[in-house]
Amino acid sequence: MNDQVIHDAIVRLVPQGARVLDLGCGDGTLLARLMRERDCSGYGVEIADGNVLQCVRRGVQVLQLNLDEGLTMFEDASFDVVLQIDTLQHLRNAEVMLRETARVGRTGIVAFPNFAHWPNRVSVARGRMPVTRRLPYQWYDTPNIRVGTFKDFEILARKNRLRILDAFGLQDGREVRWLPNARAGTAVFRFERG
Repeated sequence: MNDQVIHDAIVRLVPQGARVLDLGCGDGTLLARLMRERDCSGYGVEIADGNVLQCVRRGVQVLQLNLDEGLTMFEDASFDVVLQIDTLQHLRNAEVMLRETARVGRTGIVAFPNFAHWPNRVSVARGRMPVTRRLPYQWYDTPNIRVGTFKDFEILARKNRLRILDAFGLQDGREVRWLPNARAGTAVFRFERG
């Protein structure tokens, strides 16, 4: 699955004219698209120098910050939507950043590789860590600090008193709403403080 499919799903979830904070925005492609297609405004947060430069070239306002240091510079409910698209698995303290996402945004949207997807389960049952389109790295050179599953996120959301507004998987360009924990390579959640 490519970024375009994930971005298509996210664009559908973001309200027209929303003020957006995109955490780990990469080169700014998604935020630029939201600005263009949904008349959104906001900021990206990125740490990599090259990505920050690409954001600026795209006309995306970007802050160069280390997300592991938190979002203390933003007040409560500063944004309509806070995005974490393929970011959660790279953070040292994902739970803290999830709470921060709910604090600074009225709603949060996360997407991450779903480790419980059935091909991953088969790979682990065979004694090997999976290498897939969504988890394309060998275990010894992955940028992911952790892996998670659809069910793991539901438990984490409950623990942190977050109300899930929408949840589905993505697989082969389609939304998966029936058994997404087993049938989808990507998990997508939209949530708010409970």
